[in-house]
Amino acid sequence: MSGNEPLLATIEDIFSSKGRVRILKILSEAGELNISEIARRVELNYTTTNQHLNVLKGAGLIQEKRFGRIRIFRFNYEYPRAQAIKNLIDFWETNKPVNKV
Repeated sequence: MSGNEPLLATIEDIFSSKGRVRILKILSEAGELNISEIARRVELNYTTTNQHLNVLKGAGLIQEKRFGRIRIFRFNYEYPRAQAIKNLIDFWETNKPVNKV
């Protein structure tokens, strides 16, 4: 391994947490955000958000940029598994069932 390859994470690891799913959804829509904005949007505290981001980063689904103390996270559109998750999110959001009364 070159050190740039993502860690092995199972699909259960990624989708077992509502917080991680919400983070993936937000970043796939927004592109990139700082950690404070992510925490605010997913309604989680900083520490929990940071833990979820570390799992997602380790899986290769998101990337991190640092500007001094500021950390910016972005959805990793180039990674095939991230692309598949983005496609799932897009499909899920655009094909909502119609309630028939």
